Amino acid sequence: MQLLQPSTQNYAWGSRELISGLRGEEPSAHPEAELWYGAHPGAATHLADGSATLAEYIEEDPEGQLGRRCRNEFGDSLPFLLKILAAGAPLSLQAHPSKSQAEEGYARENDLGIALSASNRNYKDDNHKPELLVALTEFHAMAGFRPLDKTLEMLRAIDCAELDRYLGMLDEEGAEEDNLRALFTTWITIPSTARHSLIDAVDAAIRKRLPKLEGTWMYGPLANILDLNDRYPGDVGVLGALLLNYIVLQPGQAIYLDAGNLHAYVKGLGVEIMANSDNVLRGGLTSKYVDVAELVRVLKFRSLANPVVKVNDGHYEVPINEFDLRRVDIDGPRSIDHDGPVIVLVTEGAISAGSQELGPTQAVWVSADEPAVTLDGKGTAFIATV
Repeated sequence: MQLLQPSTQNYAWGSRELISGLRGEEPSAHPEAELWYGAHPGAATHLADGSATLAEYIEEDPEGQLGRRCRNEFGDSLPFLLKILAAGAPLSLQAHPSKSQAEEGYARENDLGIALSASNRNYKDDNHKPELLVALTEFHAMAGFRPLDKTLEMLRAIDCAELDRYLGMLDEEGAEEDNLRALFTTWITIPSTARHSLIDAVDAAIRKRLPKLEGTWMYGPLANILDLNDRYPGDVGVLGALLLNYIVLQPGQAIYLDAGNLHAYVKGLGVEIMANSDNVLRGGLTSKYVDVAELVRVLKFRSLANPVVKVNDGHYEVPINEFDLRRVDIDGPRSIDHDGPVIVLVTEGAISAGSQELGPTQAVWVSADEPAVTLDGKGTAFIATV
């Protein structure tokens, strides 16, 4: 068992209060966006004793660290990446590629000689990035295309004449995929002057109608549009956000997003786990590179009626094998059985894992060949494995 030292990502959208507050500390000097616990080369997690990175530690004995079952399916690399994510401001509007899209895109950009660190690089690795986010605080997110009938209801409710020509593209009798593709690709490619004019009109219409919509399901999504336009005036992502589910998670609830689902986390603190990848195709709400053609190529133009996942005895049900995540409340000894690699991450209280004493944001690595780990104390931990 090894105590881990996560890598801190200080992105501009992070928070000075959320992660430091979780630790019971004063606000940090700079925004802290993510803590990474894993073996992705983009931000190495180290063993706390400084002897190696987690990736190097696994490489020394992949059979002992990962176990036969994990190696048979995923090779000699840890297949998941665990994070604490703190959104003090909205993240970029984005989607992630499928496994085959990532392999093709990574090889293509390598052949073109685009450096991994280049600002116009889309694919940092050849893996997909399905992801699960569990709220630690109230957590707001835009997640997947909203069912078309609900989007039409909302756009009609704001009564914006400048939207009428675009609403005509949404044929309620037509195929949903064709409708969403036509409208989104039109909005993301219209000239800048026309886009700013349209967004200004939408913003004005929402401000006029919003008080009358208080108490309806539309109030939160529309208030979010106003906030996004205040932060990113005239950005194409403001239009994209009009089409997305707006989800407010309570602590312990979670959303799962597979490849091709357009999304953006808005605000809050959560534990996130994903396949071991950092591939992001952006679609707005950012100053970073936006590759419109590649984004449209990977998007799924199908609605996501409910991205909130089922929880069974603390276990978050997802349809993939790269990761498994459980939330456990500890109040006295509890044994955690496993047949693969495990990361135990504490988010509340004081918990011992073997001889290690852990507080919030601290984590330990448990190799596959170690016996069941006993957790003790009082608090909350997340158990990440394959």
